[in-house]
Amino acid sequence: MPTFNDYERQIDDDAIQRGEHRGWVGGLWEEMGRLQLEFLRSQGLQPHHSLLDVGCGALRGGIRFVEFLEPGQYAGLDINQSLINAGYHELELAGLELKQARLLVDPEFNVSRFGTQFDFVIAQSVFSHLPVNHICECLLNVAKVLKPDGRFFATFFEAPHPVHVEPITHAPGGVVTRYGKDPFHYSVAEFQWMADNCGLAVRHIGDWSHPRDQRMLVFTPRHGVHDAGGS
Repeated sequence: MPTFNDYERQIDDDAIQRGEHRGWVGGLWEEMGRLQLEFLRSQGLQPHHSLLDVGCGALRGGIRFVEFLEPGQYAGLDINQSLINAGYHELELAGLELKQARLLVDPEFNVSRFGTQFDFVIAQSVFSHLPVNHICECLLNVAKVLKPDGRFFATFFEAPHPVHVEPITHAPGGVVTRYGKDPFHYSVAEFQWMADNCGLAVRHIGDWSHPRDQRMLVFTPRHGVHDAGGS
């Protein structure tokens, strides 16, 4: 599982052809791709909806989403150009080039570049690798592109209370998280503070059968406060 500090490392085309990107984004390629689609479908995702995949990587979930959605309804954003290249390779392997997936590289979560308001947004295994300031940057930008009834689902490693400085070993999976080092853990109360300051409401969903014990949150717009954090 790559950490935030090494995630910008580029993998070459030969490695992509060998499929090495599948392991580098955390493995569990089929399991996690299937789980993400099944979860969003349980939350009401339908083929006509627009979906933004934040931290889409090499399209571990994206391939499933592109196949399910109508053409042009999937957008994926990542900071790593080589993983986006791997995503295009996966689309070709799956015969999905005509589904018009839109992929962008942007290190600052400038999701407005897609020019779309989204019904659904997902960030799977993104906040688990980000410090608070980067999570807030993501929340502020996503708030600008959520439809009034849109929902932003995001996974995280859960801590029992704010500023939990002791390491936590999560089961299943055995991932060890820390308060000040990637992979990070956060309490629901800390996400409540972040959401309040970024123009969003947040609800704790919790367990969604993630094989490494990441829990699920859902963020929704707080009407009239999309400009939170501006000057």
